Amino acid sequence: MKRAWVPAAAGYTSLLIGALDILGAVNPYFRHSRFGALAGQLPGMVTTLARASTLVIGILLVMIAHALRRRKARAWRAVVILLPVGVLVGALHWRHPISAAISLLLLAVLVITRKEFYALPDPRSRWRALGNLAALGVLDLGVGWLLVGGHAGVGERFQQVLLGLVGLVDFPSDRVYYSLAALGALTAVTTLFLALRPERPVAVLSADDESRLRALLDRYGSRDSLGYFALRRDKSVIMSPTGKAAVAYRVVSGVMLASGDPIGDPEAWPGAIKRFMEEAARHAWVPAVIGCSEAGGEVWTRVGGLSALEIGDEAVVEVADFTLDGRAMRNVRQMVNRVSRAGYVCAIRRAADLPVKELEEIVQAADSWRGSSTERGFSMALGRFGDPDCVVATAHKDGRLRAVLQFVPWGPSGISLDLMRRDRTAEPGLNELLIVRTLEACSTLGVREVSLNFAMFRAALARGERLGAGPVLRTWRGLLVFLSRWFQIESLYRFNAKFRPIWEPRFVVYPAARDLPRIGVASLQAEAFIPSFTPLKRVWASASVLSHRKGAHMTRALGA
Repeated sequence: MKRAWVPAAAGYTSLLIGALDILGAVNPYFRHSRFGALAGQLPGMVTTLARASTLVIGILLVMIAHALRRRKARAWRAVVILLPVGVLVGALHWRHPISAAISLLLLAVLVITRKEFYALPDPRSRWRALGNLAALGVLDLGVGWLLVGGHAGVGERFQQVLLGLVGLVDFPSDRVYYSLAALGALTAVTTLFLALRPERPVAVLSADDESRLRALLDRYGSRDSLGYFALRRDKSVIMSPTGKAAVAYRVVSGVMLASGDPIGDPEAWPGAIKRFMEEAARHAWVPAVIGCSEAGGEVWTRVGGLSALEIGDEAVVEVADFTLDGRAMRNVRQMVNRVSRAGYVCAIRRAADLPVKELEEIVQAADSWRGSSTERGFSMALGRFGDPDCVVATAHKDGRLRAVLQFVPWGPSGISLDLMRRDRTAEPGLNELLIVRTLEACSTLGVREVSLNFAMFRAALARGERLGAGPVLRTWRGLLVFLSRWFQIESLYRFNAKFRPIWEPRFVVYPAARDLPRIGVASLQAEAFIPSFTPLKRVWASASVLSHRKGAHMTRALGA
């Protein structure tokens, strides 16, 4: 039986011990203990080693604390070594008796509860840590060689440098001593950080996984408008034991992030969710889901023991009910008529029906219109252009391409908006024209439902501007409007609302409230709104087109 309090208690205790060690190393008040008399009788080299080592051990324990809370086996091994070493070193100089007692108590608890720390490390982190140790070791030796100087022989000089990196030599100059000690501490700290850092596996959708997902989407794709986005190339897949359901995910900053509902038979969803949760536990990842539906959220919370929070609404337009008539659609109607009179014409086609040359031109134009060098999207973006089943809407003026939309399949009778790009010099309202023309063409395409953009915190924006809204709701709306300067929160809501959609709530699913900030940062990193701490190398296939008439295949990168 798991004891959830053990890793948390061990982590916070490690943090406390490390803080006491650091304070003891930098504050003379903490140096007075019952071991002080003994320290005065020891050789200067030993007390110098104790002083430097206590500071380094304190820093390492503080760094390890988070990995302990995440049940990391490698962190457990490191702490079990550091604690007795720290107590021994502290006894040789100034370690506070309270800190020593806590260290020994924590050591006993860790040994007794060894099985609580089972999380697997990233196999690549070991090689990165060794590479960092080797690279910084060479740098330390080079810098130390220059700092030590003198007329000593080569062997003796290198010996002084090596001892100086661990604080075992008192140099005539304090500058040399502290510089070498700082280099040694930096090497130790960064090596440990790389050894214990959260795992960042490279998510790649294999050909076998893609074929299995497509088979599930062919049968159950109509259940979730976000299902097709599971085919992104930068997602991994976990299948249920029966193979009838799957969860697509990516690990970002220690968060195992899924998007949308599980793919496949709803009766098999629990099996896929259980495997997802087991994989997260094995690696000490935080399990989370962004953008799942209410039905999916109920299964996630019931099977995974998670909590759910509404984060916004998806705009879904019923094609049969859409019309430009009426006062409510006056602004859209006027905008569409104005852009049409300006000479813009639209074409709505399946990507499979596009000639290869035209598809290449569309990809090049869409790439040039992108506002940044980074391709954004994770939960509601495919990351490539030209899958045969996608619907492509293009706007032209005087024979020149000026805007493009791409819709991915949503089962046999629905489509979901994926890509929206236009020439910045084109007429305002061109995107509205393309959406209206797409909705008008849906009957010939056999489409009954169209999913538009996701509106983050739509309910708060809508209620906050109503008559009688309270001060808290108005303040929350004001903050969202302020954040819209960077994240397009309000603008997407306003754009979607023009088409009088049905609002379908979407949720974020999470283990505990304290994990929400971390999940929020990971989601923003996955969507490429903020950079990852370590750049993730991605290979985007921007166009994958199969022309049955010509047998042509074309792939092009949209972003990196």
